[in-house]
Amino acid sequence: MIDLSIIWAVIIALGVLIYVVLDGFDLGIGILFPFIKDPHKRDVMMNTVAPVWDGNETWMVLGGAGLFAAFPMVYATVLSALYLPIVMMLIALIFRGVAFEFRFKAQRSKHLWDAAFIWGSTLASFFQGILLGAYIQGIHTQHGIFSGGSWDWLTPFSVFTGIGVVVMYAALGCAWLILKTEHDLQHSMYRLMPKFVLALLVIFAGVSLYTPYSQPAIAARWLNPAQLIYFSPVPVLVLLFSFLIWKACRQKHEFRPFIYTLVLMFLAYTGFLISLWPNIIPPSVTIWQAAAPANSQLFALIGALLLIPIILIYTIMAYWVFRDKVRVGDEGYH
Repeated sequence: MIDLSIIWAVIIALGVLIYVVLDGFDLGIGILFPFIKDPHKRDVMMNTVAPVWDGNETWMVLGGAGLFAAFPMVYATVLSALYLPIVMMLIALIFRGVAFEFRFKAQRSKHLWDAAFIWGSTLASFFQGILLGAYIQGIHTQHGIFSGGSWDWLTPFSVFTGIGVVVMYAALGCAWLILKTEHDLQHSMYRLMPKFVLALLVIFAGVSLYTPYSQPAIAARWLNPAQLIYFSPVPVLVLLFSFLIWKACRQKHEFRPFIYTLVLMFLAYTGFLISLWPNIIPPSVTIWQAAAPANSQLFALIGALLLIPIILIYTIMAYWVFRDKVRVGDEGYH
């Protein structure tokens, strides 16, 4: 018999991964703005994502809708536990979205919209990292209802993961700009990229050490011989691909830094999923305990199977149409 809960868990996990990848380098552009002072180069940076940035966030909506349809307990519990950081993330995304529309039209107030874009991108990334850290820490539930405090999400660990996501998105943004730009702007990204990768290694190490220390259930899973075989290659691969990014930047490859950074993100995401599986509300509620009735999951799945291919086709076409380099002086988002 088909396990609809597993199918929905895979759909939601893939949707979140696609969102993190696509909106990751998108948000990374704003995080990198302070490193580039030339307004013309900033125009180029925004123009690399201006035609596609709003479509990237479709995947966030898909993830939320999937949770509501397939795992309503998770939707209710997690949103109750993380209401404040979710609202702050959305406010930051609103400022950032408005900055896209107004920055190219503004004259005297352009610096204000630059600030809105920078802070909107950085804070949205930071609060996404806060959400990640708070989720890993676990959510207090009683009979399927959130029973913790309003500020449980704010801890040193969640702040650390918030900074980590900002650095990860900045690295993705760097790699994206290496791929999409040229000349001085591209060379600036070649110089920045190894620094962000080094910072990322420090953050990966910190999270990897602190997580099992603070979460006995995750520590037991990591040290379980059956699970260890899946975890053991991860740190080696992280070091390998970090070196390959550094080497690709030294050799001025355009495509490789982006691919290798995606691999780093995939390794981190895979480690996160393996650490929590099969719990969907850490530390103890499994996907089957939180699942909606099978009829509800099946009904929603039919709609998802119709909708997801359309979203994929639209996304692929958008990136294909705007696949070329972006240069200073090009017609852009006006």
